Amino acid sequence: MEENHERMQDQPNKGQDDNKDKPSGLMEKIQQLGQTNVPQLSQDSNIHCLTIVGQIEGHMQLPPQNKTTKYEHVIPQLVAIEQNPKIEGLVVILNTVGGDVEAGLAISEMISSLSKPTVSVVLGGGHSIGVPIAVSCDFSYIASTATMTIHPVRLTGLVIGVPQTFEYLDKMQDRVVSFVTKHSNISEEDFKDLMFAKGNLTRDIGTNVVGDDAVEYGLIDGIGGIGTAIKKINELIEMKKQSDQQEGLVQ
Repeated sequence: MEENHERMQDQPNKGQDDNKDKPSGLMEKIQQLGQTNVPQLSQDSNIHCLTIVGQIEGHMQLPPQNKTTKYEHVIPQLVAIEQNPKIEGLVVILNTVGGDVEAGLAISEMISSLSKPTVSVVLGGGHSIGVPIAVSCDFSYIASTATMTIHPVRLTGLVIGVPQTFEYLDKMQDRVVSFVTKHSNISEEDFKDLMFAKGNLTRDIGTNVVGDDAVEYGLIDGIGGIGTAIKKINELIEMKKQSDQQEGLVQ
């Protein structure tokens, strides 16, 4: 009996020790974010913010030290955004170096096919396959200091050296060119000129387009940041509501 009693007394103390080892909510915020007070999105917000940062990860898993956006995380989010009646608009924030072509095109196609208004903002950089994602929205913005690198499609790793491989690359490149020219105001000729330009990138072909130039080429719709993007998405949401009301009256 005495042994049992001693064990019962030990157990509560053990639980208290475990709680001491767990960091408090305040400490966890400091460790993860470096600050104590983190702004939260309003629970009744009708705008969803989707961030695409680092390298876009496709079928192959990238090393753990790489900052990545995983397409298996983004695609279900886009399906949920389309289905959720509380979400009326989507803002896409881009700061990406590019990555997997097929994964990037899949994300671009999904965003462009959403029935809800969409606005993109390129901050820092929206390079490579980030370009189709940026132009896939209804309206696109770029920061004046942000850049977009336009270059031909490449393969890394083991490549089978047969003509069919290069034909596949050409077809994949045509898909990217077709999508970008369809969803922006840049012509196919101008986009290919930027893609195959020589001397703009060190020991490579392609062009690094800065914010103002991206707008001048017609690749991006305007110069702006978060504030302008939120203002624009609210305008598009209001326009869609008015359009839906008019259709309802006509029916």
